Amino acid sequence: MRIVIGLSAAYLVLSAGFALAAEPWKEMDSSMGKVYTDSKGMTLYTYDGDLPGVSNCTGKCAKYWPPATANAGAKATGELSLIARDDGSLQWTDKGMPLYRFAQDKKPGDLEGANMNGAWHVAMPD
Repeated sequence: MRIVIGLSAAYLVLSAGFALAAEPWKEMDSSMGKVYTDSKGMTLYTYDGDLPGVSNCTGKCAKYWPPATANAGAKATGELSLIARDDGSLQWTDKGMPLYRFAQDKKPGDLEGANMNGAWHVAMPD
């Protein structure tokens, strides 16, 4: 009995990991129109200081704008791809632009980082 329960729990954990890797973001309706969010509904942003495939938000910047990191083994899908950060972690990108959350967004759907300092923008579908 214990083995069956243990194997079932392991299967659920592995299945959840694959589901997160397969769908790291979603579209959500907001006051700005459709926006991209992470799997928990937290708004995703891009930064004008980045280059396609390169995150320039590190150190103190990354404390305010946590990168949308990916689990090991995550695979690119559609316009969503992955880059390696300076610390070796993987970060999701949209059309090559690194994606971030904003530390001041406290609940799903918050848009507190929209157009912050004229350099941070809500990630939106085309």
